[in-house]
Amino acid sequence: MGRLHDKVAIITGGARGMGEATARLFVAQGARVLVADVLDKEGEAVAQQLGENCRYRHLDVSSEEAWTKAIAFAEDVFGGIDVLVNNAGVLHVASMEDTTLADFRQVMNINQVGAFLGMKAVIGPMKRRGGGAIVNISSFQALQCSNGLIAYAASKWAIRGMTKTAAVELGRYGIRVNSIHPGGIHTLMGGATGEQPGEQDNAPYSNQPIPRIGKAEEVARVTLFLATDEASYCTGSEFPVDGGWNAGLRVDILPSS
Repeated sequence: MGRLHDKVAIITGGARGMGEATARLFVAQGARVLVADVLDKEGEAVAQQLGENCRYRHLDVSSEEAWTKAIAFAEDVFGGIDVLVNNAGVLHVASMEDTTLADFRQVMNINQVGAFLGMKAVIGPMKRRGGGAIVNISSFQALQCSNGLIAYAASKWAIRGMTKTAAVELGRYGIRVNSIHPGGIHTLMGGATGEQPGEQDNAPYSNQPIPRIGKAEEVARVTLFLATDEASYCTGSEFPVDGGWNAGLRVDILPSS
């Protein structure tokens, strides 16, 4: 019996990258999964490969109406919702000076508003199931920041804060809410240069404690833990999956003369 036996999960941004890896792992662990994305071709392919325990649904996470329809679809097909993984996101790289208001709003609408609407939409269904687990995919950019990511960092810090507020409000209903903070992960959004990480992919992370880029499967395994009843006493917490980046970067120390 899998670790998610008889659980129903919605995974946004599930057509590729970390979302796809999570969908594959969840199905392997006994869950029935609704993969939600705007990448219809890729999402349909994932659902077809995963078989009868997976369905695909087109979902613009910034649309409240689209969320209402997706929730209704999941309940109709699978009978309820136990887990939500808010993984959908976009990255915009530019200096603050060069970031337009339209750029900023687009990132916030997908990353922050999308997570807000997703959490709000599953409260009722999870109450009816007697509880549930929400996992919000934030970023190590919500623990410390880099230049060139003003909109992305703002959205991920917002997810960090919303996670804590939601945990405080929803804990009494048996709904746990936690955030995951991935570091550099080998995905298309993360700038992957090939199927497997190469020297170019690993180079920016050579001074962190684990000196390489992360894999989507490594984030998926932490997401799985938080989705299961094994994490029954975890809520409102932050789980970095960053190779130790947030702990500190290694520097070469010159020998004393």
